[in-house]
Amino acid sequence: MKTSDIFDALLTNLKVGDTASMVAARRDEIAKALNKDFYGAEGSTTHKLMIGSFGRHTAIRGVSDLDLIFILPADMRPTYNGESGPRRILERVRDDLKARYTKTDVRVDQCVVRIQFASNAFMFEIQPAFENTDGSFDYPDTKAEQWKVTKPREEIAATKACNDRTSTNMRHLARMVRAWKNNTGVNMGGLLIDTLVHKFFSHTSDYDSAGAGSFAYMARDFFAFLRDEPEQDYYLALGSQQRVHVKAKFQPKAQKAYNRCLEAIELEGKSSANKKWREVFGSSVPLSTSTSEASRSFRDTEEYIEDRLPVDVTESVSIDCKVTQDGFRPTWLRAMRRDGFLLRANKALRFVVTECSCEQPYEVKWKVLNSGPEAERRDMIRGQIVSSSKAGVRIEHSDFKGEHVVECYVVKDGVVVARDRIEVPISNTTVRPTASP
Repeated sequence: MKTSDIFDALLTNLKVGDTASMVAARRDEIAKALNKDFYGAEGSTTHKLMIGSFGRHTAIRGVSDLDLIFILPADMRPTYNGESGPRRILERVRDDLKARYTKTDVRVDQCVVRIQFASNAFMFEIQPAFENTDGSFDYPDTKAEQWKVTKPREEIAATKACNDRTSTNMRHLARMVRAWKNNTGVNMGGLLIDTLVHKFFSHTSDYDSAGAGSFAYMARDFFAFLRDEPEQDYYLALGSQQRVHVKAKFQPKAQKAYNRCLEAIELEGKSSANKKWREVFGSSVPLSTSTSEASRSFRDTEEYIEDRLPVDVTESVSIDCKVTQDGFRPTWLRAMRRDGFLLRANKALRFVVTECSCEQPYEVKWKVLNSGPEAERRDMIRGQIVSSSKAGVRIEHSDFKGEHVVECYVVKDGVVVARDRIEVPISNTTVRPTASP
């Protein structure tokens, strides 16, 4: 496939698609419930503003967190002044929505009312707010017991202005970066991504009118830019200049993405280029059709979590592997690799979640993917999505030579919110499962 075809297909596959109509329907239902109480207007869908990635039109398929401002009547301000005002307004909004969604989880969470729709894995965060004359909003914060200012319209306007100036490439790149974030498990909020993409385009005009044929170089240069960003706690958001916090370091994975971009560019025109771009952006990159199914000597049994569940990374998870063999002291795989030691056959492998920022309850899924000539000859590439052997643990065994990969997925409320992977290079002999103890 040509590079332009790869990126055209990627962006097509990342489109929100049918999700947009479902989001709009939920949004209007919420607005009707709140307008009935606050404005006495039956069936009205006014006084709402979609913000966040959906409002900036940078969301992608799988988006699960949706942000909505409900604009309160101005004459109600005096009623909700004082320390108790923020909690009282949020509780009133919660009660209105509980009456509308009697079997749905609706709760107050500091600055918003959250609605978790189990049927389609959407979580709406509704922020009741008073509009100011400059277009900003005062929103309630129950922790601070006061009203604070937010300026989402300025962020929306800055996104649109940059997108118009760059021939829609700002939104194209923002969506690609979200795909990379979800594929590699980088915990970055949508506003931070859009702010960094905006900053990238403010430093270069090379891609202001670029077509899909140049997107490989645009991606390469963006990851180089991201890799070189100094570590800091926050950025000033595009447009609003309000603080947007950095949840986790993104520079190391940006470096890996940059390296893979270089490799993919070198492979241009070959079927292996598609696979390399998949390592950057995930399964939304199409595979090449040049290799016939009939000519393959092994079954392609790999599964993709994106085909099963929405993926919207908002948390962090880390995994490692405890390697043991009779008569030897257990060793952690990441330490082995760091010290230059290779994993050999006949080792017991215990893959474990070592850190996770997500609050319980959640479920952990795994994928064990074998690669290399030996895995293909034995028809054992595996790659299916499987459950834990026990809580937060997957038990395996090193069996034969190859570059193997184990991935971990943290699933909460039907959405993959965190993921991590570890490479498992076996020097003289796939990884095969071991019965749970």
